[in-house]
Amino acid sequence: MLDGNDPIRIGTDIIERKNQELSTILQVSRVLTRSFDLEENLLAVMETLATQLDMQRGCVFLLDEVSREVKIVAAYGLSPQEVRRGTYRIGEGIVGRVIEGGRPMFIPNIGDEPKFLNKTHSRPKKSGISFFCLPIMLDGKVLGVLSADRIYTDEHGNVEDDLRVLDIVSKFIAQFVKLWGHFKKTEVECGKLRSQLMEKYSLPNIVGESVQLQQVLKSVRKVAETDTTVLLLGESGTGKELIARTLHYESRRGKQPFVPVNLAALPENLIEVELFGVEKGAYTGATARRLGRFETADSGTLFLDEVGELPPLLQVKLLRVLQERSFERIGSSQPIRSDVRIVAATNRNLLEEVEKGNFREDLYWRLHVVPIMLPALRERNSDIPLLLNFYLNKFNGIYSKRVCFTDDALQRLTAYAWPGNVRELANTVERMVIMSESDCIPATDLPANLGMPEASPHRAALHATFPDDDLSSQVEELERRKILHALKKNNFVQQRASRALGITPRQLGYRLKKYGINPRGI
Repeated sequence: MLDGNDPIRIGTDIIERKNQELSTILQVSRVLTRSFDLEENLLAVMETLATQLDMQRGCVFLLDEVSREVKIVAAYGLSPQEVRRGTYRIGEGIVGRVIEGGRPMFIPNIGDEPKFLNKTHSRPKKSGISFFCLPIMLDGKVLGVLSADRIYTDEHGNVEDDLRVLDIVSKFIAQFVKLWGHFKKTEVECGKLRSQLMEKYSLPNIVGESVQLQQVLKSVRKVAETDTTVLLLGESGTGKELIARTLHYESRRGKQPFVPVNLAALPENLIEVELFGVEKGAYTGATARRLGRFETADSGTLFLDEVGELPPLLQVKLLRVLQERSFERIGSSQPIRSDVRIVAATNRNLLEEVEKGNFREDLYWRLHVVPIMLPALRERNSDIPLLLNFYLNKFNGIYSKRVCFTDDALQRLTAYAWPGNVRELANTVERMVIMSESDCIPATDLPANLGMPEASPHRAALHATFPDDDLSSQVEELERRKILHALKKNNFVQQRASRALGITPRQLGYRLKKYGINPRGI
């Protein structure tokens, strides 16, 4: 028969105790790495200590850097009222002294310790309760205090063992609190950056007062709050990505990711990887799982720029994602749900590409839910002075200059056709601000393609030659060409074409009949 002093029994008890300690430390580490919820995680730590090590009460105090007070942020075995009372100044009571000195303290019997203040009033009978108080420290800086109550008996418990476990736990807590602080700081910074982006890409910040641009912004307002697919059409440099970002930040998804991808800039063999991701081991060199743009844009907006450049095989895969809202990574058959709002853009006439067999008709109609045509800069000539002033102020600020344009330079810049649209205008203004040697740029200092008199279409018209036809036939031919151009540019939607021409659909119908134009046969 074995007694309490039997070596085998003692050895078994030690092993059990060590296993319990290791189990406690493992559970604490798991709890602290499951999320960044400070109070929830720390409370779970105290509950683990209570369950595994027979702790009656436990608290985590953190030092408030502003008030320099030590307050309970998580407690086990205390009521909410008792937690609120648990506030100490540095040097006050046992908790305050540990914060001040940065050294652990053990009180065998708090009933015999006058410095134990029991400010929480959670121990009406203090006699017989042992109290542990350890600093939560990292890199020599005290962040808070870990405290625990324990009632020892002859059969259970060892002070040195408990101190060792609590010391390890306090170090885990210190690491977690530091990481949590970085997380909260990053969260605040991200919030500020997101607010700046939402302000930058808000509708009032888009420069322009022309009827054509206001029509675009009206469409953006209507469609922004929906999840419908939007297709942005227009020449290169007209600001399609700006409008895409505005659609995102004006929507309910504005706090989620906006992920742009320029399909024309990617090699054909990499587009699928970029969009859908790849599983580890899917092919030689795939040493790790890689997330695609559809996954990184989850709950947000995916902007597919230059969608007209998408190869035929990938057009099929994109169509499937749009239809089923799911996809698979390369090398996997596991479907992944996709909660993504699609905004696509192209400077191609997709309807023509469909007729040529370069673009799938079913994908075209999937993307063409809400088309928005962005006008070329030459079509909103009245916005050019506003844009010039906007970019002049912007680049003056960046390069610490105070450059302006003379009146004749402004006239030449306004008369220029800007084939590269807003992008060309912005680049031109930046170049002139950098290269200018005077505070006011005259017309003679403009780049050759801008400053020469021939650049003005009004002056060129004076020297133009015309056929000998009578004026009425020339006007009719011009009107016919304008109608054909408007139809083509608006994908043969007569209502939009009539709006672009400034006439009613009924008037357009009359002219189509007059000139024998059949939109279906073009």
